[in-house]
Amino acid sequence: MNAQITLVLGGARSGKSAVAERLAASFASPGSPVVYVATGPSPSDDADWAARVAAHRARRPAAWSTVEVGPGGDLDAALASASGPVLVDSLGTWVTGLAGFGADGGPAAALCDRLVARRASGSPTVVVSEEVGMSVHPESPLGRDFRDALGDLNQDVARVADVVQLVVAGRVLTLGPAHP
Repeated sequence: MNAQITLVLGGARSGKSAVAERLAASFASPGSPVVYVATGPSPSDDADWAARVAAHRARRPAAWSTVEVGPGGDLDAALASASGPVLVDSLGTWVTGLAGFGADGGPAAALCDRLVARRASGSPTVVVSEEVGMSVHPESPLGRDFRDALGDLNQDVARVADVVQLVVAGRVLTLGPAHP
């Protein structure tokens, strides 16, 4: 098993989750199913959200287990308790539940430390996140705060990741290393 950290970035409806699911499946060996860590809210009376969650569930193999942490939930604990390949989908919904969108850096540092520890233990992790820097400039201060917090978190995770992929229209671009 290739123990690595892979960050899969993309915009809304880019295909990033499907790409990440295929990648996570490639890391799984027989008897070692993927742990899918869902950071979004549980389906409620929002029909659109419920349909998206159902589509994600339908794509996943039955042998995969799902851990729901929800927005702002204890992602560190979920990653610490999981063994084998893990898919986290997605950082954007997780950040929405953090106080101040986690702008104090504590959640980002803890997440990066946990990802590195998982890699050292031999467990691969695929992390999905929204690429927010290429979208429309948010009109509200709250929108700009979210964009900035998630953009900073994406950069932090990219620094510890072995592979960073950008998904655009279902096509995957592997990004090179950052320049100093």
